[in-house]
Amino acid sequence: MSGDCILGIETSCDETAAAVVRSGERLLSNVVSSQIAMHQPYGGVVPELASREHLRSIVPVVRQALVEAGESYQSVDAIAVTQGPGLAGALLVGISYAKALAFALKKPLISVNHLEGHIHAVLLEEKQKGNFKVDFPLLALVVSGGHTHLFLAEQREHGWVYENIGRTRDDAAGEAFDKVAKLLGLGYPGGPIIDALARHGDPRAVKFGPAQIKHRNRGTPKDQQTPYDFSFSGIKTAVLRYVELEDMRGSIAARQKALAAMPKSAVGDVLPHCDKKTLDLVASFQRAVVEDLVAKTLQAAREREARTLFVTGGVAANSELRQTFALEAAKEGLPVYFPSRKLSTDNAAMIAAAAYPKLLVRNFADAEFSAEASLPLR
Repeated sequence: MSGDCILGIETSCDETAAAVVRSGERLLSNVVSSQIAMHQPYGGVVPELASREHLRSIVPVVRQALVEAGESYQSVDAIAVTQGPGLAGALLVGISYAKALAFALKKPLISVNHLEGHIHAVLLEEKQKGNFKVDFPLLALVVSGGHTHLFLAEQREHGWVYENIGRTRDDAAGEAFDKVAKLLGLGYPGGPIIDALARHGDPRAVKFGPAQIKHRNRGTPKDQQTPYDFSFSGIKTAVLRYVELEDMRGSIAARQKALAAMPKSAVGDVLPHCDKKTLDLVASFQRAVVEDLVAKTLQAAREREARTLFVTGGVAANSELRQTFALEAAKEGLPVYFPSRKLSTDNAAMIAAAAYPKLLVRNFADAEFSAEASLPLR
């Protein structure tokens, strides 16, 4: 089955994406229709708007992916789609369309966990470079706007199995970036803006303590608590307190007014409207989040004797996170791999790649499967 061609579809949040991948490692096309401009005025994703935009975009995006790949609906061997986790309404658009295609074309349908997709984004690109072999156990940090998870992965005959050994108790890391950017009047999405602005500030100017997790989630069994859990709501509150203590409301309001007058504001437009205090705060916030992610991930790698480290998801595009992980993992003699920035954010190439091992063992979805907004990865 070395020539198997999979059409992947991804609609878990605010990107409508389709891609064609051959044999789990040859990327033939990767088309993404972003909704950032639509959600920008709200400072975050509006679920109902996201679902409507997926409905408008899904057909042309899939057609474009097939054209760019030089394939047709009939020539692909299977169709893969994200089942979850994600926004229920958004997921249903992709699932409904994938089901209809599979039924009409009499093609196998494969359901994929979005988080496993992010892990396979790394694998896909490393395989393309050739001679890549994973040493297990593998530790994967999946860090994005909606997720901050640590998975310990092992390989079995039927594919990979995962143990979730760390998770965020509240805000995901990417969500914290977005909320802090909104609080400071920097625009949306917050991750790329903060990453760019942080280079102009002093990362040691504002002292943020390490995240303290004092209470377990209500209803969470005690045996599910791990020392590798994350919490980012505290640092978000600390930023708010700093803004109030340093009387920064006036400068934030002025920045919001200036950026609102621009039809489209890029990072270069934001910088001239940021004073030193704002830049130092942004740099210090990013440093604290990065240090927490790196410290807990490497602690888990040591204690669980991981032999390979993957760092993936939208926040994996952050330049400071990449540099710090590369430096600190090298000190431990631990190989660390990242996806390209293009495959860090949500895309369908990772969904098609993650579906390939399932195709080999004929692990197909039944006709009754549906979206699962909180689908666990096991």
